[in-house]
Amino acid sequence: MKIQPACVECIVNQSFRVVDAIDANTTLATKITSHVKELSKDFSFSLTPPEIAAYVYADMANIANMKDLYAQQKQLASSHAKTFLPKLQTKLQNSTNKLLSAAKIAIAGNVIDLAAEVSFDLEEELEKIFHTPFGIDNFKTLEKELNKARNVVVLGDNTGEHIFDYIFIQTLQELYPDISFSYFVRGVPIINDVTLKEAKEIEFDKLCNLIDSGVDTPGFSYNRATKEAQELFDNADLVISKGMGNYECLSPSHKQNICFLLKVKCNVVASSLGTELGDIICKVV
Repeated sequence: MKIQPACVECIVNQSFRVVDAIDANTTLATKITSHVKELSKDFSFSLTPPEIAAYVYADMANIANMKDLYAQQKQLASSHAKTFLPKLQTKLQNSTNKLLSAAKIAIAGNVIDLAAEVSFDLEEELEKIFHTPFGIDNFKTLEKELNKARNVVVLGDNTGEHIFDYIFIQTLQELYPDISFSYFVRGVPIINDVTLKEAKEIEFDKLCNLIDSGVDTPGFSYNRATKEAQELFDNADLVISKGMGNYECLSPSHKQNICFLLKVKCNVVASSLGTELGDIICKVV
């Protein structure tokens, strides 16, 4: 999915959120936002939004002399997400359709997004998502693909959200014990996306095959991935793609059998999917 004019304004606006997040002084704030505004004049409309974000955020990090612009926010997001675990575990135990409940928990976590056009309250999402219908409902197809799969790749998205991805994969392993699961994370800190650091903090490496994808984009950009990640992606019977960034990078993709699980948080993605802002999506292509 290539960038649209609306994406330019969105990325520029993200620079203002960054300076707030790092508590930049006036001089640094002006330097960062002015630089991004200047960059935006030459954004290539042949690239995806995550590909644009990769070099914009790299520049902002260099100007701020910080490796991880959202390090503190990621820690807070993870801590906040963990507070919901007892309630969600009880919900799963009492569920008559554990796969559906786990998938919706994973999608609810997708609201933890510091680059989104609009924001949603996580607690509110978790209260209502079990009763919310999918804007695109290919859940039966997801079930069908899981029933015949042997190798499944799950593409992670944001920190905090990965707490719910853990529950999702844990449930998948219980329901499909013969499947080998791999969980992909970003290669470097970018926005609030999950990396090896955050995944290992909750022992994701003990749950399943944890893969550093190598990408420096807030989405799985296949051409920027490591050879190992590309091979696992290509050979997977099913890829479960979490979040908008991964959708933006993989629409279209050479790969078949991709299930997109996400919350629609911007009008450009809503238009691409033919859905409404705020919809939850389970789309298999």
